[in-house]
Amino acid sequence: MARNLILSGGPFHDFPATSAALAETLADVGVESDVTDDVTGGLADASEYRLITVNALRCRMLADHLAPHRARWGFELPAAARTALLDHLERGGGLLCMHAASICFDDWQGWPRILGGRWQWPKSHHPPLGWTTVRVHGGHPVVDGLRDFDLVDEVYSDLAVLPDVVPLASSMGQPLVWARPVRRGRVVYDALGHDTRSYDNPVHRTLLRRAAQWLLRQPLSE
Repeated sequence: MARNLILSGGPFHDFPATSAALAETLADVGVESDVTDDVTGGLADASEYRLITVNALRCRMLADHLAPHRARWGFELPAAARTALLDHLERGGGLLCMHAASICFDDWQGWPRILGGRWQWPKSHHPPLGWTTVRVHGGHPVVDGLRDFDLVDEVYSDLAVLPDVVPLASSMGQPLVWARPVRRGRVVYDALGHDTRSYDNPVHRTLLRRAAQWLLRQPLSE
C-alpha cells in the first residue's frame, strides 16, 4: 500500500472534511493517507511517503481581507521544507495539489514552477460556489475515456498558468486540471475540491484515483 501525506488546514474551507473525503477516495486504489495541519513537521518526514498531497490554504495572508486570519494561518515555507518537496520530486515522488494549493507558499518563487500556475491577487477570482459543468479534454491517461460531469464547486479563474501547461479538464473556459513531469517526479493540479460536495461526483472521484495512480506510476483503474 502506497503512503500519502496530506498537508491540510487554512481558512474559508472545511479542510478536515475535504482531506478526509480525499483520503477515503484514494483508499479505493490502495493509497493510505496521513493528514496533518503541521506543514513543516509533515514535510520533515517526506521521505517516508511516495505521494504528497497539498489540500490547504497556507500563505502569508498579505491581502487585506486575509488580515483577520494572519495570526493563526499566516505561513512561510521554511527552506528545509522547500528542500524536502524538491527532494521528493527528485526521488520520483508524486505531488497531488488540490484547489487552494495554487494560493499556497506565496513566499516561494519556485512553487508556481512546480505546480504549473498560481493564484495572483487581485486578478484571480472565482464565481460564487455553485453547480458547474466540467469539460474533460482527454489526451492523458488520467482523463482518457472519462465523460464531462457536473458538480458543486468553485471555478478558479484567471490563474497565472505557465505556457507549457495542457489542461486536462476545464469549466467556463478556465483550466482546472493538469498533469506534468517535474524533475524526476510527477505533479497533478486539480483546482476543484472546495468542499465535500466536490467529491460527490463519481467521475471526479475516478479522476482523482487515476491521478494518484499516475503519480505513483501504477496501472490506472478503468
